Parts: sequence; C-alpha cells; structure tokens
Amino acid sequence: MFTLTSNYQREQQHDRWLRRINTLLVIIFFIKLGGFFTWSENVAITRVIKVFSRLMMTTWVIYIYYQIIERGAIGSFRWQHGMSPLLYTGYLALGLISFMWSSNIGVSALQWFMDMESFVFAYYFIACFILLENYFPDSRIKLYNVVGNGVLLMISIFLIGMFAAPEAFYRMTHGGEEARLGGYFMNPNELGMLAAVGVSCFIFNYYSGKKMVWNTVKILLLMWAIVMTGSRSTTIGALLIAFFHIRQSSNTKLKYAMYAGAFMVIPLAIEKMVVKEHAGGLEEVMSMTGRLPFWTALITEGLPQEPLFGFGFMRIAYKDYFQSVHTYAGQMTHNTFIQVLMNLGFVGFTLVLFQVIFTLRGFFNQLTKERRLFTTGMFIPIFINSLTEFGIFGETNYGILFYQLLIFYISLTINRRATPAEHLFLRKRRPELFTAAPASIPVIGTRLPEIGRSPSH
Repeated sequence: MFTLTSNYQREQQHDRWLRRINTLLVIIFFIKLGGFFTWSENVAITRVIKVFSRLMMTTWVIYIYYQIIERGAIGSFRWQHGMSPLLYTGYLALGLISFMWSSNIGVSALQWFMDMESFVFAYYFIACFILLENYFPDSRIKLYNVVGNGVLLMISIFLIGMFAAPEAFYRMTHGGEEARLGGYFMNPNELGMLAAVGVSCFIFNYYSGKKMVWNTVKILLLMWAIVMTGSRSTTIGALLIAFFHIRQSSNTKLKYAMYAGAFMVIPLAIEKMVVKEHAGGLEEVMSMTGRLPFWTALITEGLPQEPLFGFGFMRIAYKDYFQSVHTYAGQMTHNTFIQVLMNLGFVGFTLVLFQVIFTLRGFFNQLTKERRLFTTGMFIPIFINSLTEFGIFGETNYGILFYQLLIFYISLTINRRATPAEHLFLRKRRPELFTAAPASIPVIGTRLPEIGRSPSH
C-alpha cells in the first residue's frame, strides 16, 4: 500500500512539474515576442524594454533547459541536416566580418548582436523540446502548442486594445482612409504574419482530434486579427496554409467542406484586402505598393557600387537611406533577399540562397509526416512576409526568430552514444528507463536505451 501511494505521489509531482514547464515555456515565448514590439513612443524606454526582456527570456530558457537535465535528461546532441545550421552560422560570420567595411558599424553591430542573441535563444528553446520528447515520452508538451499559445496571448492584447484604446492600436494609412490593427506598436504586416504563424500551429491539433471547439475558437480569433491588419501578404499566406493542410486531410467530406469555405472567403478577401480602391486599387497591387520601382533602383543603381560584399550587415547604402530620383527613399529594402544582396553582396546572397535550399531540404526529409507538415506550414507565412517586409534575413524581427527555431528543429537530435558519466547519471536519475541493472558502467560509445522516440510532434 505504501509503495502504491508513493508511486502515485511521484506521478502527481511529475505531472505538476510537466505542467509547470509547459506554462513557463509559453510565458517565456510570449515575453520574448514582446521584446520585438515598440511598447513606448519614448525611444530610450523602448530600447530598455527590448534589451531587458530579450536577455531575460534567453536566460530563463537556459534555466529551464538545465531544469529538464536536472530532472533526468542528458544534454548531448548531434546534428542532422547539418548544412542548414552550418550555412546560417556562415551567414552570421560573414555579417560579423562585414563590420570592417560597414557604412555604419554601430547599426551593423547592434543588428548582428540582436540576431545572435535570438540564435542562442532558439537553440536552447528547441533543445528543451528535444529533451522532453526523448526523455519524457509521457509529456504532452508540443512545440506547436507552446508557440501557438504564446502568439495568441500577444494577439489577444491587440484584439482587446482595438476596443479599449483604438487610437493606440490602430494605424491610420492612406490619408486616414484605412485603419489597420497594429498602431505604433507593430507594423500591421508583421502583426498579420505573427497571427498567421499562430494559425499554422493550431491547425495541427485537428490531426489529433482533441479540443476541436476550443482550437477552432483560437484560430478564428487569429483570423480576425489577420483581417483587421489589412495585410495582403498575410491574407495570401493564410489561404496557402489552409489549402496546404486541406490537401493532407483524409476525410473527403471535411476536405470538400473546407474547400467550399475557402472559396467563399477568397472573393471577399480579394475585394476587401487585395484590391483596395481607396489605396490605389489594382495598379498599386501590380507595383507591389511601389516596391517594384524601389527594388529596380536598388539593383541597378545601388548594388553596382558594392557588388561583391555589400555595404555591411543591414546596410543598403553609404548613408542611412538609399535615395534615387526614380523612387522613394528607404532605409530597408522590403524584401529579405534583396536586403542580403545589398548588405553582403553577391557573396552573402549566394550563401543565403544555399542556406534556404538546405533548410527546405531538411523540411522535406523529416522522418515523420507531422514534422514535415509543421515545418513547411510554419515556413509559409514567414517566407511570404520575407518577400515584402523585413523577413528572415532582414533587420531584427520575430520572423528571424521563427526561422532560427525551424533551423534547430530540423537539425538538432539526441546523441544516443553515451559516455560512462552520462550513462551513470541517467541510471541514477531515471532508473525506470532501464530494464535491468548493469553489471558495470558501460564503456564510452554505449548506446542509450531507445526511449521516448515520439512518433509525431
């Protein structure tokens, strides 16, 4: 009786620990996202909030990582699809070297260190999930739910704010004729992309068939936010995500019902969000809201000045703004690949091009269908956003963070070759993982037991 009670108490403590870890990971990711927003019109206050919140959340996720190890996991990893993280590291290394010729070393250094900080955060954040999947197979902590809930918490602030303080949470554009959700806190297109990432995460709960109603409510709230941002690129991204997952459904009736619903939404989306008469109509759409002339001027006038290595990390001209008689002046390119071309030249562009190719290859070569769907589905909105905004290789934004998470998620895996010290540690902390006590400590290179090899994520 005493043994049964003790086992029950241990199980209860273990369940409480897992719930606490899940809650902390959601809060950490939520606050980490908040570090990319402009919460005050005072520049000094905004910088303090951003620096403090980002560094604190990186510190906390490292703390959670070691808490998981202390509970009985081994923090030993190996790389699969290693070219993706290797080439990304090469991109960061080239950015660091570019300080030597940057047109403004202060700006380049600030952007580089922020990207590097989020890179460290992404490593430990994903490492937490890899350890939980492999050493705690009873855990129901899923990456897509943690990210989705963190995104929903952030979007909820804006959904409430548009009623409580519309003057702050709406951004008036096109001469005050259009109100877009975001305010001075966040660019509406970037906010829309964030909501689309949340949608792509919550869709995965439909595959498990759990909490369908509550999951639908979450998705509808995020879709509402997308509509209120008035973002064309996000609308396209959300529709692509929907069609992408519709094709994966094995339920024919559900598939046709979702197709019908999507086709009903498309005309309204085109009329209300894509072809906006007061915003220039179809002519504005065809010129990518003036971006095409700007991109043409960048490539034909700016790039020839520094074709090989560019103007320095996150620099697109010798001055703070690129100026041309043929287009508007701009501080960033509104296209992440042209941004790389301008700040690191053809050398950096080639490096980034192959990095993306190897990352996509990593998505498609995942061992389980669920991982392939998750990585590809999450990549869709951030890639589309990258074509018209800051993007995955642009000035620091949470699109970069999402991309870094995907890089580590496809590349990081458990190293099942244990050293004697690691094997002994695991036997002491988690004896239930071993079927029989060893006669002696295993030699270096002994394989860890095949535990927690989750069939899906």
